[in-house]
Order: sequence, then structure tokens, then C-alpha cells
Amino acid sequence: MPGLLAKIKEFSRSPQGQRTIASVRRAAADPRKREQARGLIGRLRGRR
Repeated sequence: MPGLLAKIKEFSRSPQGQRTIASVRRAAADPRKREQARGLIGRLRGRR
């Protein structure tokens, strides 16, 4: 699906994409948010 990847790449280079990336990086640096994300991923994997 190269169309989807191209759209993601385009979004990541846009100003809104840059803001989103910065926000995600800040959240990833926060230990509490990292633990919340790990729990969410664990729950999603458990459903399979």
C-alpha cells in the first residue's frame, strides 16, 4: 500500500505533522505516559 505510506510521509513533513510528532515525543519522555501506553499495547495484544 504505497499510497498510505506516502500520505503518512507527507503528513509528517507538514506543520501539523511536526506538532504531532513533537507532542508524541514529549509524551514518550514522560514515564507515567510511557507506562500507560505500555498497558494499552498489552491490552490490545491480549485481545488477539
